[in-house]
Amino acid sequence: QVQLVESGGGLVQAGGSLRLSCTASGRTFSDNGMGWFRQAPGKERVFVAAIAWNGGSTFASDSLKGRFTISRDNAKNTVYLQMNSLTFKDTAAYYCAASRYLAARTYSGDYPYWGQGTQVTVSS
Repeated sequence: QVQLVESGGGLVQAGGSLRLSCTASGRTFSDNGMGWFRQAPGKERVFVAAIAWNGGSTFASDSLKGRFTISRDNAKNTVYLQMNSLTFKDTAAYYCAASRYLAARTYSGDYPYWGQGTQVTVSS
């Protein structure tokens, strides 16, 4: 089992930045690829970014490339999501997830472990 706890969400003005953190416990952190997903009100949960077990490869949603960056620190059992140039459309609950694979995966079904989510609200 893997337990995931997100932090770093909050209210930010449009154009601002936030860095989300997700700390894992319960098993060896480097055994899992990690991902971030988000869910806006009334919409489905969608892929944001993913990173392989060693940080060697990353993926980001095409619409977010250049603004959102995923990284990880295996010594701290933590994965991060740096979000820049935020807009109202980025308002959502952001979820951290641990994959059953070592590689970075974009499909939510590859992630059996999920955090509770952290809310990001961007004011215009």
